[in-house]
Amino acid sequence: MAESVIPFPSKTFGVTIEKLNKSFDGVPVLTDISLQVKPGEIFVLMGPSGSGKSVLLKHVAGLEQPTSGRVLIGDFDASDPLTRRRVRLALVFQAGALFNSMTVYDNLALYPREHRLGTEAQIRGRVMHALQILSLENAVKQFPAELSGGMKKRVAIARALVTEPQLLLYDEPTSELDPVMSATITEIIATLREQTAVTTIVVSHDRELAFAIADHMAIIMDGRIRATGQVADFKNSTDPAIANFLNPVIDLKNPRFKQLENDHE
Repeated sequence: MAESVIPFPSKTFGVTIEKLNKSFDGVPVLTDISLQVKPGEIFVLMGPSGSGKSVLLKHVAGLEQPTSGRVLIGDFDASDPLTRRRVRLALVFQAGALFNSMTVYDNLALYPREHRLGTEAQIRGRVMHALQILSLENAVKQFPAELSGGMKKRVAIARALVTEPQLLLYDEPTSELDPVMSATITEIIATLREQTAVTTIVVSHDRELAFAIADHMAIIMDGRIRATGQVADFKNSTDPAIANFLNPVIDLKNPRFKQLENDHE
């Protein structure tokens, strides 16, 4: 049994989602989701608010159990707790999920310390290497409350890198950031994939991010996959719902909220 849970340091994993359904209290949230993410690629999942993007990402991370269907990381079931010992997986949360009572250094050192991934000197080497990659060495003694929104995002990514992940998941990594910092985070995601060959799944509303770095992408609407493909497929989509989502037209004479009012009358 011991051999079956040893991580594969040099292996990169793909993700397969097969006919996944999820309901909460009988209400469907995800319906018949099937997707294929190739090892080493950047896959971007887009969709309107409330469409089920983050719920789907939590299934990949093993934080949610399917009502039916399954998610595989390589050949391993994502819902099996042993999979998190076989695959090094890291999730970068939308809000960063940093511990406010800890310095940046201690936030990054927490996981390797708890899992005894080396001596304190070795852990320090891991932490400082991750901080250097993201140009955060000068923030090592700061607390999260002292950081800007962009720096918090970078620290959250650095914390994920400390685990040397084989699968890296991002939940809305550019939310609440200005355009320049959004571009910076987008560049970081792409650069990390090139440097580490890590399989990357990004949930995002950010069209510019998706179009800039996605190898493949999908759009989910109302809990169902509306379309999958490469960036060019979406730029040239003739599907009115996709075109409206990716390129919404602002019409001050007939605003959307007025249309919604009329739909409910």
